[in-house]
Amino acid sequence: MHKGMIVSNWDKFDAMGGLENPTAQRFLRGALNTFLLEPQSAPFKLAAQAFADTGDMSKAKSTFMQAFATSDDFPDSVLQVLDKYHRSLYFDTGYEQIFKSIDMRNSNRDSFQILDVISGLTFDRVPQGEKAHIYKFSGAKATVTLDMYGAGLGWARQLFMNKEYWTIEDNAFEFRNKAGESKAQDHYDLIEATAPTYDLPWQLVNGAVSDADKDYIPIRDINTINQACENILTRLQDLGMSVTPNSEFVILAPIQLKGRIPRALGLVQQPFGGSTNLATYNVRVIYTLMLTETDKYYVILPGNKIQTATRMDLTVFSDFDIEAFTDIAVGWQWYGAAIGETRQIVRCETA
Repeated sequence: MHKGMIVSNWDKFDAMGGLENPTAQRFLRGALNTFLLEPQSAPFKLAAQAFADTGDMSKAKSTFMQAFATSDDFPDSVLQVLDKYHRSLYFDTGYEQIFKSIDMRNSNRDSFQILDVISGLTFDRVPQGEKAHIYKFSGAKATVTLDMYGAGLGWARQLFMNKEYWTIEDNAFEFRNKAGESKAQDHYDLIEATAPTYDLPWQLVNGAVSDADKDYIPIRDINTINQACENILTRLQDLGMSVTPNSEFVILAPIQLKGRIPRALGLVQQPFGGSTNLATYNVRVIYTLMLTETDKYYVILPGNKIQTATRMDLTVFSDFDIEAFTDIAVGWQWYGAAIGETRQIVRCETA
């Protein structure tokens, strides 16, 4: 039996007549679109967040299993779904914890507005297949358009004729991962495009601590993190965002700082149990491979006027190219994002 991870039983597809049968074509397209939507399901999202927060695959799998234990769509083969999930970690979903999400899937609109904008950034419309450009805006409000982003996936008809279904499914995994990676990169590019207006230099050590001391770098780092949080709170206090000293901040950092930032956040006032932590604000860390500068990180007040909206999740439309003898599956996703208040972000130096 030809079992698959996207099509559960390819023999059934063959028995229907394969791609020569329009019903079988719809069956395949439906299976593919179901596969493309899996990362949007609650179990996958929870597991992806656990992996982004810890980098621990066992923690992600444990979270995934717990989520499915209370779900109505518990899979027939948990091991199969776990394997599928493992192969879905090639794209980064950490940005979803930074941007406030607006669900426009069932709307008839292709834009949303952010009010009381002083300055900000958003995507600009680009031709299919090119990288999203970023432009600045200012004023009392901004209209953020939702644009279509698409790419094609071509399968030589011989793959179906030779029943090389594993190759077809491998291509589909790569296609989904690339689409997710592209969307994530667009959002991280918005953050990196933030003007240097509110950049924060590496803060000095308070008191007589030698630069040879093992805690010299962590102390300067935690002083920088604390100052960044304080700067954001001070700048936003009169903007109606309901910020308080207990507000949660996100540190978006490149993986090159994965060994450094936890040391800073773990510093305590005195070297004994129960001592007060030097981190004076509520922060958590998201690591990513998608930042171009590997010696800087961002302290961010998430949500509020940092917003993203989805009109259509990644969806495949298919056709047959008789000249190329190729079955073409074109995937489209429809979304937009903007940073309506750049004072929610501080870029921090590490040297």
